[in-house]
Amino acid sequence: MKKFIDRYDEIDFLEKEYKRDGSALVILYGRRRVGKTALTNKFIEDKQAVYFLATEENETQNRAAFKTIVAEQTGNELLMNANVDSWDMIFKVWMDTAFSGEKKLMIIDEFQYLGKANHAFPSVFQKIWDTILKDRNVMVVLCGSLISMMESQTLAYSSPLYGRRTGQIKLKQIPFRHYQEFFSDKSEKELIEYYAITGGVPKYIELFYDSSDIYAAIENNVLSKSSFLYDEPNFLLQREVSEVGSYFSIIKTIASGNQKLSKIATTLELKQTGLTKYLKTLINLDILTREVPVTEDNPENSKRGLYKIKDNFMLFWFKFIFPNLSYIESGHAELAMKKIRTNFVDAHVSYVYEDVCIEKMWALNAGDTWDFHFDKVGRWWNNNTEIDIVALDQEGGRVIFGECKYWTNKVGVDVLRNLELKAKQVEWKREMRKDYFILFSVNGFSDELTELSKARKDLILMS
Repeated sequence: MKKFIDRYDEIDFLEKEYKRDGSALVILYGRRRVGKTALTNKFIEDKQAVYFLATEENETQNRAAFKTIVAEQTGNELLMNANVDSWDMIFKVWMDTAFSGEKKLMIIDEFQYLGKANHAFPSVFQKIWDTILKDRNVMVVLCGSLISMMESQTLAYSSPLYGRRTGQIKLKQIPFRHYQEFFSDKSEKELIEYYAITGGVPKYIELFYDSSDIYAAIENNVLSKSSFLYDEPNFLLQREVSEVGSYFSIIKTIASGNQKLSKIATTLELKQTGLTKYLKTLINLDILTREVPVTEDNPENSKRGLYKIKDNFMLFWFKFIFPNLSYIESGHAELAMKKIRTNFVDAHVSYVYEDVCIEKMWALNAGDTWDFHFDKVGRWWNNNTEIDIVALDQEGGRVIFGECKYWTNKVGVDVLRNLELKAKQVEWKREMRKDYFILFSVNGFSDELTELSKARKDLILMS
């Protein structure tokens, strides 16, 4: 059963664009499976709209399909039977047709395929917008799932459409806080495990609805060679980049724990400068992120940056599927499954849990949990120590230190004492700051730590 969950801000934005005076041109793009089509379908469900899905066919075939859709909606038999060799005529017919709605509305999905079939199409559409659409009461939404092509065709300064849009949405994955709405019968711990693989991608989430537990879900939907998730990373990258093998090597290297630029380069036997364009592309595709210690004043110039796979499914696949493809392809998927059962929690879920906790930190911040509000939160590390969460109130000089424990046992006082020692190594405003502490645990806390927290106003326990 498909469920439409979250996307409140995006729907609200689209509604405001629809109600604005005059014309509106919105660019909606994001990675495949993230829910762009579901979002537009939800938006237009109570409106009269033309919805056109472009394909990878040539321009002539796409134009013929577009002509048919417009002719059917407008009831124009002349257009239906005409041989039309320009896009302008179809848009003119659409605009000149009497319409009872508030604003004429059109969705062009997979817009990038039109530009792929004809590199001049963004210029063609720019002329149509300027001469036929922009001075009318009309809204057009251009959707696309190839991020690099959508940015170059619609958003880049060099694009003919640059400056025409009235707004844009880069659709992201759904946050963890909404997972209970997808899986109402799952515990918090189970939800974290599901999130650790599906990563907020609606299409992936749908596949996991009917599974009894996370391991059954993995076996049926990832290890099965007939499932689209089995080869999903290859499919995603083939659509976006030309050198898939090079990108696979980089992602695999990072997934195995080499997160520093120097280590990545050394492992791949490449110069660091030769990696720059690949890393930038993967960041732009929302597969990687570059993290620096949260206390760094100039993150862009920091030499302490680490590259991290931010896409949960990609991280899981390169940790557990890619290294075991030989087992799976030879018909011994049970060997890969055995490794997953042994290492899934400690080598994967526990790291994703840190991201879940950082998301929870923002919710606590908005809920006035402390008598101040932090404005920055992330991880912190030096050569010897790592802290899962450090949140900074930069104006007030207050800092929250946190640890995230996805353990089978309850968290005890020793974890707090260790965190307090690590906090002393953080030099940020050391002379004037006030320290606070927060501990996250999926299996609760010891009685001793629970009693201690009652006596300390600077300590919060979250389970």
